Amino acid sequence: MKALGWSLLLLLIIIISATALSDHEASTIARRQLLSLPENGDLPDDYEFDIDIKVTITNPRLRRAYIALQAWKRAIYSDPFNSTGNWVGPDVCSYNGVFCSKALDAPKLDVVAGVDLNHADIAGYLPVELGLLTDLALFHVNSNRFCGIVPKSFSRLQLLHELDLSNNRFVGPFPTVVLGMNALRYLDIRYNDFEGKLPPELFEKDLDAIFVNDNRFTSHIPDTLGDSPASVVVLANNRLGGCIPSSIGKMGGTLDEIILLNNGLSGCLPLEIGLLGNATVFDAGSNGLTGVLPKTLSGLKRVEELDLSRNFLTGFVPSGLCRLSGLANFTFSYNYFKGEAAACVPGSRSGVVFDDASNCLPARPKQKSSKACAPIVSRPVDCGRSKCGSGNGGDGGKPSPAPLPSPKPTPRPPSPSVKPTPKPVAPPPPRHDASPVMPVHSPPPPRAPVHAPPPPKEEASPPPLPKAKSPPPPRAPGY
Repeated sequence: MKALGWSLLLLLIIIISATALSDHEASTIARRQLLSLPENGDLPDDYEFDIDIKVTITNPRLRRAYIALQAWKRAIYSDPFNSTGNWVGPDVCSYNGVFCSKALDAPKLDVVAGVDLNHADIAGYLPVELGLLTDLALFHVNSNRFCGIVPKSFSRLQLLHELDLSNNRFVGPFPTVVLGMNALRYLDIRYNDFEGKLPPELFEKDLDAIFVNDNRFTSHIPDTLGDSPASVVVLANNRLGGCIPSSIGKMGGTLDEIILLNNGLSGCLPLEIGLLGNATVFDAGSNGLTGVLPKTLSGLKRVEELDLSRNFLTGFVPSGLCRLSGLANFTFSYNYFKGEAAACVPGSRSGVVFDDASNCLPARPKQKSSKACAPIVSRPVDCGRSKCGSGNGGDGGKPSPAPLPSPKPTPRPPSPSVKPTPKPVAPPPPRHDASPVMPVHSPPPPRAPVHAPPPPKEEASPPPLPKAKSPPPPRAPGY
């Protein structure tokens, strides 16, 4: 039995090694995409009429879909599971991963309404011709090896409701084409190599779920964060820096989960966090936050998972926060707290996990030494004078360290399909460069506590915890 286990593990390693793209291969595919783009990067308005498809398709929208899907097949350089093997002939509605339905504006006309190639481990790029799929409501390609950029022609997909590009090798700045998609409600671009600024307009869109974690974004969190009606916002594992905008308080009516961990955030926790009365998950761990806990945090009436670990927080952890009725896990380890209420001591409350390790708490085990505590505890931050809270990205209090680097990925499991109004939970899958052997659709995941990533080395710290993970999306109805 043990020999069989080792054989299966070796086979898995061989499969992953065979399918993973090198940086050179990814660059080559991206270069081929750029060479294939029209001069302005978009399709000419009459493009479809210049194409001789050599087959007869009387439905004009399915003809456009045929042009788009055949162009996409030519842009694929590796399809290890032959997922697009039957993309032959004029019957595009029979293609694997392609779903047709009646047109919204012409109920007797069949159109391509969805594409789902999740977990197919395909290597290639997105050709500009995909902009011809103007009836798409769903475009899912997570857990593949697509490279390059999101073409400008995606701005034509005005009926698109769900866009999942996660777990690929996409590059470049934030794909601003999504900002013009008026029907879009679910956006997932996590686990890619996008970089630069997060546009303020992202949080002004009527999105229900925003996943941009595990990229290379470097701007501060825009003050427009509070304008978002999203129920789930995951910004973790980027390099955003700056403050948590005070506008976050305006999200109290809709926000269910927000994960900000490992972004190099600085300054004090804004008082307005206490207005998030519907939030069940709040994670700001592994940053450089300073000051004391605001009394307003007791306003998190429905919070279940609260993670403030691995920051520079000081002062006292109050009982009102630890007695919140829905609380399941409160992690405030690896800070500089000098005191905690009896209600916050680990083991004090059945069914609730408290973690107070590596603070400056007298008479508690696994704490920092007085020498390690003194530089922070002896110089408390005046949050009333902090530049944070206005959303301007000021440097309130002690400057934060750079965010912890994400480990070089090996396996990255798939993200499942989504509901129009998803309620994902932490943690997310670790990243890898190859998908599972069979394309599958996972059921919605159970709730799990949020755990922060490993801490920077410091005196008297216990071994680091595993990296926290962002929530995966739930499954889409009907797919």
